[in-house]
Amino acid sequence: MARTFSSLLLSGAVGAAALLGAVTAAEAGRAPAVDPSGYGADTIVVSNSERALYYVRGWGRGVIRYRVAVGKPGRAWLGTARIRGKYVQPAWSPPADVKRDHPHLPNVIVGGVKSNPMGARALLLDRDQYAIHGTNRPKSIGTYASYGCIRMRNEDIVELYKEVSVGTRVVVVP
Repeated sequence: MARTFSSLLLSGAVGAAALLGAVTAAEAGRAPAVDPSGYGADTIVVSNSERALYYVRGWGRGVIRYRVAVGKPGRAWLGTARIRGKYVQPAWSPPADVKRDHPHLPNVIVGGVKSNPMGARALLLDRDQYAIHGTNRPKSIGTYASYGCIRMRNEDIVELYKEVSVGTRVVVVP
């Protein structure tokens, strides 16, 4: 049976249940956790099935869990990437598959406008055209909603943006 990232956190972590409390898929926001997972410090782990992003911090600071939106069925991806760029209120150009499905979209949506789907911050990955970014659709958080990007609440991506650097490892698991 496949184990979720949160089950790895709970197995073998003394006091983890007390730290995690009743973390459920319906819970909004972030929660402290511990890391017996073996991914190591300064790693972002995205669990598609949990629709959660875990930031494994260094120096004994534990793990922070964020609720996210992930790729729709057939759009989600698995594997490893690195953050290749960090952007504040980024402009957005729809990738070819998005443009094909939504030909009415402009070629570029400038940053900082309400219609820009990238939100307040973006962490571009070195894999295809994927990013971890904010969203102008906060109700999508906790769902399968994107073309492969990882969506976060704007206040959460602003926090994560401050914590991570270019080169941070990102691992996406089922």
